[in-house]
Amino acid sequence: MGRAGIIHTPHGDILTPAFVTVGTKATVKALTPEMINSLGSQVVLANTYHLYLQPGDELVKKAGGLHNFMNWDGPMMTDSGGFQVFSLGAAFGEGGVSKFTKEGEQKIETLAQEDGTTVKLAKIDEDGVTFKSHIDGSEHRFTPEKSMQIQHNLGADIIFAFDECTSPLADYDYQKQAMERTHRWAKRSLDEHKKISQELENSRSFTLKGSDADKNFSNSFDKQNPALFGIVQGGRHQDLREESARIIGEMGFDGFGIGGSFNKEDMGTAVGWVNAILPEDKPRHLLGIGEPEDIAAGIKNGVDTFDCVTPTRMARNGTLITKNGRLNIFNAQYREDFGPIEDGCQCYTCQNFSRAYLAHLFRAKEMLAATLASVHNLYFLVNLTKQIRQDILDGKI
Repeated sequence: MGRAGIIHTPHGDILTPAFVTVGTKATVKALTPEMINSLGSQVVLANTYHLYLQPGDELVKKAGGLHNFMNWDGPMMTDSGGFQVFSLGAAFGEGGVSKFTKEGEQKIETLAQEDGTTVKLAKIDEDGVTFKSHIDGSEHRFTPEKSMQIQHNLGADIIFAFDECTSPLADYDYQKQAMERTHRWAKRSLDEHKKISQELENSRSFTLKGSDADKNFSNSFDKQNPALFGIVQGGRHQDLREESARIIGEMGFDGFGIGGSFNKEDMGTAVGWVNAILPEDKPRHLLGIGEPEDIAAGIKNGVDTFDCVTPTRMARNGTLITKNGRLNIFNAQYREDFGPIEDGCQCYTCQNFSRAYLAHLFRAKEMLAATLASVHNLYFLVNLTKQIRQDILDGKI
């Protein structure tokens, strides 16, 4: 099901398959926008949950939206905030495994931590989710409508519907329950998105008069109406995944996100179940997947775009991606290795610096270490995906 396409956005085209660089808090850690552009990245994804908490979506709106705020003039995505609301620091995080109780509201919380404490993450009801900030413990509430309002304020080109992201340990019954709630929330997200877009259009209807100035203003206005992607859930269960793909696929979204958890071994198969059903003429984005082998499996099964923090997170910890697997720059053998991270790599880091230099920077805890390692890892994944795209066009795959 592999395919090559083009997603047209107000801030430029995305040639797919494409790896989406993650700039969680309106920044790709350790890199400037110029660096991101120079390594070939076409699109950046920012995080609704984090930007809502800090500095606040209203402030970003006052700044002219994310593009102006972070000085990135290419396409942008924002996620719905759902994954972070349900998972940050608990259900999928380090130090705890989630459990579910079903008295009244569904509560997600971690098991006891090593220090004996328990972190309550979220309370779910039909209307939305109440959660505590990971920054200061303050209480907040997200609904599908609230997520749409925040994402419109942030001003990305592609936004995502608000969904319930379940624990990988949730049983079948709860996965089905959460999936059905996700479908109801998808409809509410779509309705709110249309309402906001219509209100904006009505407030600016005077621009459609035909003068050059009006046309320019209208073009600016168009950039404030993002495309909305619906999210398919259903856990690891084929019947749920296929049901979700059918229902979300018929709702009139501009494209689709594939969310939730997968078994590492059969991720491609599960994605294939979904993409065999989703409309062929709309883009499909696989949320939070970024290992080279997973990208290859996703593309083979019809995915167009991917996002993941893994390449930059690994880079900041001294792990570098190469064609022969991962390289840990802290290994003693690299202290006097004056070759590049990878022979033949055209990234800025490999063209100018040695493994020995990076080994020194990491041991000395220099900030430049994270920058140079991130440049290489992102270059590797962005250009691996571009090469697969070219191979599809050339008939090699």
